[in-house]
Formats: sequence, C-alpha cells, structure tokens
Amino acid sequence: MTAPTPPSPPFRDPRLPFAKRIDDLLSRLTPAEKIAFLHQFAPAVERLGIAAFRTGQEALHGVAWMGPATVFPQAVGLGATWNPELVRRVGDAVSKEVRAMRAKDDRVGLNVWAPTVNLLRHPLWGRNEEGYSEDPKLTSAIATAYTHGLRGDHPTYWRTAPVLKHWLAHNNETDRSTTSSSVRPRVLHEYDLKAFRETVEAGAVAGVMPAYNLVNGRPNHVSPYLSTQLRTWTDEDLLVCSDAGAPSNLVESEHYFDTHEEATAASLVAGVDSFTDHGTDSSQMIGRLQGALERGLLTEADVDTAVRRQLSVRFRLGEFDPEYDPHGATSEFDTPAHRALAQEAAEQAVVLLKNDGVLPLAPDTRVAVVGLLADECKLDWYSGTLLHRSTPLEGLYERCGAERVEFAEGVDRVRLKTSAGAFLHVPVAEDAADEVRGAEGALTRRCSRAAPTCPHSPPTRPAPSWRWSTGARAC
Repeated sequence: MTAPTPPSPPFRDPRLPFAKRIDDLLSRLTPAEKIAFLHQFAPAVERLGIAAFRTGQEALHGVAWMGPATVFPQAVGLGATWNPELVRRVGDAVSKEVRAMRAKDDRVGLNVWAPTVNLLRHPLWGRNEEGYSEDPKLTSAIATAYTHGLRGDHPTYWRTAPVLKHWLAHNNETDRSTTSSSVRPRVLHEYDLKAFRETVEAGAVAGVMPAYNLVNGRPNHVSPYLSTQLRTWTDEDLLVCSDAGAPSNLVESEHYFDTHEEATAASLVAGVDSFTDHGTDSSQMIGRLQGALERGLLTEADVDTAVRRQLSVRFRLGEFDPEYDPHGATSEFDTPAHRALAQEAAEQAVVLLKNDGVLPLAPDTRVAVVGLLADECKLDWYSGTLLHRSTPLEGLYERCGAERVEFAEGVDRVRLKTSAGAFLHVPVAEDAADEVRGAEGALTRRCSRAAPTCPHSPPTRPAPSWRWSTGARAC
C-alpha cells in the first residue's frame, strides 16, 4: 500500500494570497534562517526546498557584469530621447535578456538595481551619465517607463524587480561616504523626493537603494524618510537594499555609530532590509545582527519585517510558483529586434542643435575626423560586454569609404622627463597587437585594429599611432 503524499505547505499554494503564504513561510523559518536572509546572498533552506537568492543585478542600460548582452544607450541618452514609450521598450528588452541569461546562469539576479533617478544638478558630477535629467518631471517619466518595462505587464508575476538608486540627494563622489547634503524642505519635497515619489507611485518599483552620503547631517542608511516618505507612497512591501559596504561605512568612515551592532540595528529599524556588505561573506553581518538582538537593539519582529519584504519580492518574481511563472521560459537575447531597438534608441538620443546645410552629407563630401575619441568605443561601469563594437571612425569608414575620410588625433607631442632627467619611454612591443603598459603620463602605443592580430579590422585603417595615455592599453 502506497503511503499518502504529504500535503504541500500553504506557502506553496498559488491559490492563496501572497500575504498569507508569506505568513506561513515566516512561521516555518528558524531565527537563524531569518537572520541569514538579511544578507545580500541569502542561503538556500534545503529542508523547505527554498533556493538561494541574491539581491542586486546591475541593469542600468542593459545587463551588466555578467558577460555579453545588448548594450543600450547610456541613461542620460535615454533621457534625451524624451520618449517614455521607447524607454519602456528598452526596459522590456533588458528584462527579457535578464531572464534569458538567468536560465543559463543562476548567478544572474532578478532583483535589478536600476534605474538611477538622481537628478543631474551639476555638469561636473562624474556620474551624470547614469541619470536621465536635471528635471524631476522628465526623470520620473523616463524612470517610470523603464521600470514598467523591467517589471513586465503580467498582473501578478514580475519579470524583474527594479530598485531605484540612490536615495537621497546624491550628487557627489569625492568623500561621498562622509559628506552631508544640505537640503531645504522645499527643495527636498519639490525636487529630490519628487523623482522617486512619482516613479514609486506608478507601481512598478520593488524598492530603493540608499546612497552613502548624509542628508542634513543624517546618513541615508538610517534616513527617517524611508518610513515617513517612501513607504507611504505605495501599499507594496518595498525592499530597501544597502549600497555596497553599508552599513559598515556608518562606523568605519562616517563614525556616526560607535559599534557595528548599533549601525546594523539602526539601519534595519530605519527600513534597510538587505545588507550588501562584505561581499559574499555573510558571516560578519549575521554576527552583528545576532549581537544586536542579544543587546536588545533589535527585536525578532524587526527581523521578521525585513524578511517579509524580501519574500514579497521573491513571491512576485514567481520563485515559489514556477509552473505559473509566465517569464520562466523567456529566451529572447541579442535578437534582431533588440539590435534594432538599440539603434533606434541611439538615434533618438542624438540632439542636433544646429545644422547650416552640412547635413545630410553630399555624396562627394570629404570628412575630417579630429580627436582621440574618434577611434574609441567607450564603456561605462554599468555596461555589459559588447556583442557588437563600432567606433565613430569605423562607422564613417563604412558609410563614406576610407578614401573620403581623413583622421587626425589633433594633439601635440611632448616628451616628458623624470625628476632624474631621463625621458619617459615605453618598451618596444614584440607584436603590434601586444598590450604595452607604461607609467602614468608615459608615451604609449595603441595599435590600430588594422594590425594583423587585431579583431574586427576593416581593410583600410590608419597605421598604428602614438598616443599619450595614463596607463597604456593596446587594442
């Protein structure tokens, strides 16, 4: 006689509301298991059949850091399109590539840390390319479109779970972990909070990430606005993920708290639910959380609240209902449609300020291309590995023909001496394609892709050139 099959626990029952299923799952987790869930790399709970989960997958304008993926224009370029529907389609394509990549590599996460809605207040900020605009209305419109694309259009299950960055009033890289942004109440509500608020209220945001800086003397990782503002804008359980190295920075660089237990407890109580601290090693954070509980700085209810918010995101992502997840079989990756969309977005990102009859180019026009960046294909911190690469110079060669294009670097040559009086120099490379590394400011050689061993070489390219560089790299 066959033994009866044990019934599935309520948290596995797709007929029940998510809230009841989360209640059931919370009741089955031990205190130690709950604490472990609060680190970025939440471990598996094998006795309950729960897989490991990590927060954080960079996807600012394509899937980043996980290998080849379609790279769409920089965020500031997407903002320059003034086209929310186009940006929604970009977010849709990015989220489909996230799913397709995850199907082959479970290191690819579904909790995507994008978009960045910090307002571009100053042209000298080194990360302006990550945001959309200096205007909160345009920023929120573009961010809302992108998050709706990332979320997908299924009423129950999300394709990815977007987290907005970086909360709050973040526009400074130098000493960013110790500086405080002085923000008047009107500026705070009508400017900095506005871009976040309108995007969250639109209903496609899973959470936010606090920035390292302080606002009016209080670190963002213990910001009162997480509860008095952010969580009042939606009925969803928003997941707040710390930025990398926080809350350790509250002790080590900001000296805002005396002990790590105090900093960790204060962050959790303020509303931070997942700690991106100490890389993949969760033991440090687990120890601090246990210490905070033993000292009475935290209660088990505080831990439950944070775990509940993480589980809410995981349920929405379909983790516990694989048979009902409409996104589980997504395989769209580097499709002709995605390539065409990347081109369309790049074209719409271009803003032509003036044209005195130069464009379009006449068939017999000769083109002069001047500048070191003409033959460069620049990537940012949040770019994926390019599937297809083309520099401006290569594009002009292809379109106009090498005989109609003249390229000049447009820089002077200066020989530099060391304090000892010797000229700086670069060792001779054995091969034109070899990488040559020199001292900062040294004369370095960069071979053109026309060199025999360089890939993707058009047949007619300038000869290898000499360029100034800070730390030499070859093609």
